[in-house]
Amino acid sequence: MTKETVLVVDDEEGIRESLSGIFEDEGYHVLTASSGEDALEAVKDQAPDVVLLDVWLPEMDGLETLSKLKEIDSDIPVIIISGHGNIELAVKATRFGAYDFLEKPLSLEKVLIVARRALERKRLEDENRVLRADLTRKWRLIGDAPKMKTLQQQIEMAAQSNSRVLILGESGAGKELVARLLHEKSTRAKGAFVEVNCAAMPQELIESELFGHEKGSFTGATERKSGKFELADKGTLFLDEVGDMTLQTQAKVLRVIETQVFQRVGGSKNIKVDVRIIAATNKDLSEEVKKDNFREDLYFRLNVIPITVPPLRERKEDIPQLIQNFVETFAFENGMRIKEISPEVTKMFQNYDWPGNIRELKNVVERLMIMVPSQVIGRPDVEGLGVFQPKQSMKEYDYFSYDTLKDARDAFEKDFIVRKLGENNWNISKTSESIAIERSNLHKKIKAYGINEPQDSL
Repeated sequence: MTKETVLVVDDEEGIRESLSGIFEDEGYHVLTASSGEDALEAVKDQAPDVVLLDVWLPEMDGLETLSKLKEIDSDIPVIIISGHGNIELAVKATRFGAYDFLEKPLSLEKVLIVARRALERKRLEDENRVLRADLTRKWRLIGDAPKMKTLQQQIEMAAQSNSRVLILGESGAGKELVARLLHEKSTRAKGAFVEVNCAAMPQELIESELFGHEKGSFTGATERKSGKFELADKGTLFLDEVGDMTLQTQAKVLRVIETQVFQRVGGSKNIKVDVRIIAATNKDLSEEVKKDNFREDLYFRLNVIPITVPPLRERKEDIPQLIQNFVETFAFENGMRIKEISPEVTKMFQNYDWPGNIRELKNVVERLMIMVPSQVIGRPDVEGLGVFQPKQSMKEYDYFSYDTLKDARDAFEKDFIVRKLGENNWNISKTSESIAIERSNLHKKIKAYGINEPQDSL
């Protein structure tokens, strides 16, 4: 494990030696500098993890050095030390970005404690940056199809307001991604993004989940619990699959939307929150209203800004980008080498209708990354693993994409045989008779093309 580096900046040799000694004894790597100019050079060359900086230095004083250090690396924690401490100096140091302020004579134990805290905070900040970078990578809108460009514009405009948004689209199309982008691009981005899956939550628990409960309010309520509305205060509450919410819960959610005030289950105290609500559904809520399955007044409250996410079959030109993104993301998250998806497989994917949308495509790519041992994933790999949903046929293959007549003819012949086998329930004799070739010849072609009977037809 790499040692963390401490830079000690003081014009007194005795101070430098004593501080160096205690940090080295604790296992740190120590650098020293006797002036502000030397400190700046050390930070540029060695990038220390924490700096202990004396205020009173020759020529460039500590506060000026602090200011210039922050220009080089704004995240580096700097602990100011001074033999003439006063409140005004401490305030100035803090304003310039100092982590803490220590007075001489120094308590070596306190110096260690403050330095450890500063290093721990830096580690947490570094981890947070990495996590946010990962989230940024994960929650990206990918694609240049016209419908995706329209969607991007709608997100940018809707994100700037606090108005409620209703996201419409098929299951797996990316409604959660749109909700997260609306939050991340809004003025509430620093607040919490709290998700509630209305379809997956048992009816007897949904009110407790949304509004929280008081201790002893029902069997099993052993302590007070904050609900999703409370947790989302100053942030965004995402009601996923809102069309599956019961009428009883709809009535209570409607009241909270109107007043932003609610009570915990079993409580009597009013709790006021500031929450932006984004809802999503794969149902036609206007039809659900007609069927008396969804409250009309709640529908109008939620449907202030409607945004429709297009299904994958309506943006097939984006499939190559999506495939590459899923390959790279999966490889990065699992420490694997990036595999290549052959152009033929990409074409196959673009000719498939993807009833499960983005979610189905992502799952297929992950399965291929795991189950295909070679670095290049080809058509036989896709067919061998049966990655497409049973009885969900691909559209007619684009034989004009081939460069040679032989390749196009072979592709057509294989597809023709597969279709005819399917029509005859994979009976070789019936198929050979229907397409007027010898049974033995059909066997040879099935073997040559690597045709396998689908598992769902066994």
